[in-house]
Amino acid sequence: MEAGTSAEQRSREIIDLVVRVGLIALLAWLAMKVFSPFLGLMVWAIVLAIALYPLNEKIAARMGGSNGRAATVLVLGLILLLGVPTTLLGVALADQALDAYTSFSSGNLHVPEPKEKVQNWPVIGPQVYAGWSEAATNTTEFLRQHEAQVRTIARDAMGFVGGTLVSLLAFIGAFIIAGIMMAYAHPGASSTRRIFVRVCGPKTGPELHQLSVATIRSVAVGVIGVAFIQAVLLGIGFLLAGVPMAGILALIALLLGIAQVPAALIVIPVIIWMWTGGDASTVSNTVFTVYLLLAGLADNVLKPLLLGRGLAIPMPVVLIGALGGMISSGIIGLFIGAVILGVAYQIFMAWVGDSAAEEASAPAASND
Repeated sequence: MEAGTSAEQRSREIIDLVVRVGLIALLAWLAMKVFSPFLGLMVWAIVLAIALYPLNEKIAARMGGSNGRAATVLVLGLILLLGVPTTLLGVALADQALDAYTSFSSGNLHVPEPKEKVQNWPVIGPQVYAGWSEAATNTTEFLRQHEAQVRTIARDAMGFVGGTLVSLLAFIGAFIIAGIMMAYAHPGASSTRRIFVRVCGPKTGPELHQLSVATIRSVAVGVIGVAFIQAVLLGIGFLLAGVPMAGILALIALLLGIAQVPAALIVIPVIIWMWTGGDASTVSNTVFTVYLLLAGLADNVLKPLLLGRGLAIPMPVVLIGALGGMISSGIIGLFIGAVILGVAYQIFMAWVGDSAAEEASAPAASND
């Protein structure tokens, strides 16, 4: 009789446990479904808040210890220095894509005739001139033969431009949210540390919390930050110099910076175009050439200042995270993808290191 009662009690306990777990899972799923539209924005805001908090503390110390006022000054300054140029580049990209789409839709799209100076380009000049001339002569026939493919490409391009403009708004919003987080940084840091301790244990939790914060700052500031600042500087130069597709070139410069590829790969062709294909004066070309060369070398100055001791994460991990994030979540994903994959890599390697240390200590203990 007692055995039957005990079995019935265990059965009820199991049912209660299953129901509780199911309700918790349902609640978590509903919460994630409601929060998912804002997930990328909030993750990027958290990354910004963690990365910028040391600078916010320095500003707060000069302003009497007020984190709120310091965060306001810091966010407004960053929006003026980085947000405004980024928005201008995004608007330029949208205008160029919209003009091209309108011209194609109305049948007025044409490729301009190349200038004679193009033939004098080193090595590739004659071939580029011949191909360019043919495209300019047969633009209408080419578009007629490939109308379906060109329309598909144009629609995809407009969708990308629309997503870019939305990402720009989210980019500015993330700075504002990050400022609010920095104003309440101490309670937030304590809560995050308690979460790590709760999930990972009192011994490992604080270590992983510290490792995550250090990794976020290294990737966000030392890699993404340097690449972003350099891309903005180059983009401003492209815009002022009248270089076509300045927004796209700035985006390419950003990807090259994240991959740790020298910006000279894009700066040198632009300078060649300025001197051989542009309409600007010699003085203007000289000024912009010097500016673009300095902006292309800016990472050599920014990396020692912002990265400090170096980055312990392999560059392929950062690059894969950035590209995967951009494919899945647009421009914002370009930034948060690199950070998320970098943190995951560091935590995984720390876990592997702990396992290796335990295996190494086990034989020593048995020998004793």
